[in-house]
Amino acid sequence: MATVKERIAALQPGQKFISFEFFPPKTDAGFRNLLSRLNRMLALNPLFITVTWGAGGSTSEKSLDLASTCQNHLGLTTVLHLTCTNTNREIIDQALAKAKQAGIRNILALRGDPPRTQEYWTPNCDFNSAVDLVRYIKSHYGDYFCIGVAGYPEGHVDGSGSGQPEQSPTRDIPYLIEKVEAGADYIISQLFFDGAKFLQYEQLLRSYPQLKDITLIPGLMPITTYLVFQRASKLSHASIPKAVEDRLKSSIHNDDLIKSIGIDIVTELIDEIDSKTDGRIQGYHFYCLNLEKAVASILQKSSILRPIMEAPSSGMNLEDAIASDDEENDIAVIQGPKRRQSSIVNDNEVVNAQRSLVSKALLNDKKLLVDISRGKGALGKDATWDEFTNGRYGDSTSPAYGDFDAYGPNLKISSPQEAIRNWGSPTSKKDLSKIFVNYLLGKIDVLPWVDTGLSSETALIQEELLQLNERGWFSLSSQPSVNGCPSSDKIFGWGPTNGFVYQKSFIEIFIPKEEWETKLLPKLANHIEEKTITYYLGDATGNIESNLRIDPANPHISRSAITWGVFPLKEVLQPTVIDFDSFKVWNEEAFNLWLDWSKCFKKDEESFKFLSDIRQNYYLVSIVYHNFKQETGLWDLLLNE
Repeated sequence: MATVKERIAALQPGQKFISFEFFPPKTDAGFRNLLSRLNRMLALNPLFITVTWGAGGSTSEKSLDLASTCQNHLGLTTVLHLTCTNTNREIIDQALAKAKQAGIRNILALRGDPPRTQEYWTPNCDFNSAVDLVRYIKSHYGDYFCIGVAGYPEGHVDGSGSGQPEQSPTRDIPYLIEKVEAGADYIISQLFFDGAKFLQYEQLLRSYPQLKDITLIPGLMPITTYLVFQRASKLSHASIPKAVEDRLKSSIHNDDLIKSIGIDIVTELIDEIDSKTDGRIQGYHFYCLNLEKAVASILQKSSILRPIMEAPSSGMNLEDAIASDDEENDIAVIQGPKRRQSSIVNDNEVVNAQRSLVSKALLNDKKLLVDISRGKGALGKDATWDEFTNGRYGDSTSPAYGDFDAYGPNLKISSPQEAIRNWGSPTSKKDLSKIFVNYLLGKIDVLPWVDTGLSSETALIQEELLQLNERGWFSLSSQPSVNGCPSSDKIFGWGPTNGFVYQKSFIEIFIPKEEWETKLLPKLANHIEEKTITYYLGDATGNIESNLRIDPANPHISRSAITWGVFPLKEVLQPTVIDFDSFKVWNEEAFNLWLDWSKCFKKDEESFKFLSDIRQNYYLVSIVYHNFKQETGLWDLLLNE
């Protein structure tokens, strides 16, 4: 049960290390598949891994379960993230006690920052900032826990853009010194893409005697898609050098090339940091988003970090690393993406024979595991089957499903004041309609459920969406139908070149319960019966209905692929799917965001009462129109009186 501090101290002079961050998957199948991925990534030799924290309820339990599994069953030195703002002492005590019971000796102490008015903050909360948590851990556990804290190369975002001074690393220094003097052992930086900004930050820290010798670990996020890159930089307020932006934009419609450029960008960052810090930076922390290929490829490409990967590994279990524990389908991971849709490989004898053959022939073959993680060879599909969209509409069995909110759902803003600046103080359906319409018109670029601007394809159905939102049917997501568009198309294209992409019309809306029952459901009845339209419907209580058979034990029976692509020398790719598990997860989070929005107002304010009422009296409905050759079919049905 070594600590991070002990493991770093045990390194040879000049020896480098890497560490990885993971988040607890949102579904049981995703959790099982992450364990297979983690077993493979052991071969990359991380010094430690970190597990993000979900505050409250089942989410925090998932964090503790994943951290405990990594520490005790995989033998990984594991750091548990712990946020403390608006959290009472009992929750912190419980988390620390469970961590100690599981043999976890490492905590990353974070503040967290829920945007809500003071009225809803936990009474008698002992924690206003991360330093309070550091002091609390030290006072109650002494040196049992090794404690890491966060650093911000471009300054913390607090106050940025709200009339307060802009982000400033210098302004943060007194708080960082407080955390170190309270007992913090090392600093992990927030992600960045501008190497010069990190180097300036490192020099700034070294200029203060209290911080001169503290271990500083740069946080790096592999660029897997342009959308992930945009979202990550926006949420972290990370600046993007023009040269980086230009390189990525030049290949925005070629996902394979974006990944390749992204690997080069991060590798070059590592080279720049190493060459300009005279070896002071020993380790690099990767925000993996539960994916492996990009990280493994960066390590392979980096002359600085490749020796880490090439060193001997211990504790590998190849059979676990190449065979999924997904008992729902009893299909070997080595079958690649198709294993989760196909019934071809459903013969237990064939599966077991494959597992036995591979594990006996290649047991403890480190090179094989690294090649799998890099997506190489016949077995490399297991690293790449879920590389495409893993947001709300990705494969819910993917370890990376839900990377849209890996740190938990949030309002996409930093304070109640910012919420009011963006969305005003709605007290009527007309006010809400105006907010959603303004988003569709590009007058605001964020909603409580959406943190990116509209995609270019939305222009093709913009008029229909405006009509629906003016009616009080509030759209969160949508897409027009596409029938065989080139993958290089500037509006609809995705994936490798020389392919063709397809998609079904789809919309997700909040609709008044009464209007669903009396207006929309009767209008769709014939199509629903014939299953030319399928839907999921949920409410704030967690009740879910569908015209598909719902079997929580086998969510695949109700799966709909709404985007797919056909490419040379590749299997059909289905990056956008909807099933019971994914809708169930999102339904809970979507209605919780209504609650979080309402808490930007006091309980006696009309806006609080109105938003609370909307939450109780609306359904969330996801509708798929399966005839992708009929471009206007779904919109005619929704809008015709």
